[in-house]
Amino acid sequence: MRRGTLLTVAFGLAAVLCLTAGLTFHTFAAAHPAPLTAATADLAPGKAQLQSAGRLAFGPDGILFVGDSVGASIVALDTNDRTPGSAAKLDVKGINAKIASLLGTSADQILINDVKVNPISMNAYLSVSRGRGPDAMPVIVRVDAAGQLTALSLDNVKHSSISLVDAPKNGGNPRMQTITDMAFLNGNVIVAGLSNEEWSSALRSIPFPFTQAAKGATVQIWHASHGDFETEAPVRTFVPYTIQNQPYLLAAYTCTPLVKIPLSDLKPGAKVKGTTIADLGAGNRPLDMVPYQKGGHSFILIANSSNGIQKLQADNIGSYKPITSPEVMDTGGVPFQKISELKGVQHLAHLDDSNALVLMDGSSKGSLDLRAIALP
Repeated sequence: MRRGTLLTVAFGLAAVLCLTAGLTFHTFAAAHPAPLTAATADLAPGKAQLQSAGRLAFGPDGILFVGDSVGASIVALDTNDRTPGSAAKLDVKGINAKIASLLGTSADQILINDVKVNPISMNAYLSVSRGRGPDAMPVIVRVDAAGQLTALSLDNVKHSSISLVDAPKNGGNPRMQTITDMAFLNGNVIVAGLSNEEWSSALRSIPFPFTQAAKGATVQIWHASHGDFETEAPVRTFVPYTIQNQPYLLAAYTCTPLVKIPLSDLKPGAKVKGTTIADLGAGNRPLDMVPYQKGGHSFILIANSSNGIQKLQADNIGSYKPITSPEVMDTGGVPFQKISELKGVQHLAHLDDSNALVLMDGSSKGSLDLRAIALP
């Protein structure tokens, strides 16, 4: 029996810039530093140690959480980016080449691992790997409303970090999936990914300011297209979502079940059974999800590796019949439509109530564009 998909909650979040000596680049700081608040007061100045930069999530006061799967930790960075701004109609063509120029390398040595928007300043933040393989350097790049790129220096930045006590052992693919997505909700960093438990799919709820992290909850789901229970595959992307006045996580897995999980179930060491409410197609990995409202209706936009952009009809999402054993299907449950005009999307982030930010294939091979789009 194949066991497969457990949620290891590590939102998200991921990748701050750690540039070594010998590189020349611009760093940024607020022109008028904002005063410390309750959220930032716990952060101490110094060099932030990152071994990798993956998933990202924003918390209060412009604090950026970076998921470091290699280092099995979450790092909280004070971006000092708290001047209110408005959403810009960004259209930065060839952003990977621009980042490469900023960091003194070639575009084929740049990997963009995640994109998030600071909800205060509305500046975009990208987690980047400079280079490929185990020696790749983690970097955080900011893109402002004018499309100007700057890199956050980690040599002397207010920060804090916390280690994940249940991470897979170092080395190998499971360790690289310690943190597959992150989000900040009600004073906690929610982290999805893999753990070292028997049910390796984990969701972790970590209070912030950081003290210490307990083991995460591990998750079992019914995967309808596989016809089996899954406990080893991680949640790939998730969003907090209120269903019938109760807080849930809506989590998507590879091949592509959509599952609801009560937030109240995420207790340290708990074994949680998620409820599958949709299957969105096999042979596919979900990348990012953005919930929104339009025309009096609720929707969830999902970017995928193979299935393009899917728009879920989320009105009354809690009323759909659970998909349970022994039911087998490739697609079903919550209805969706494919947005065919959006192709080659690699990352999707919330920008404002009417727009999203996408990292997508550019007009030439290997080129990537960062672009604001209207929510469909």
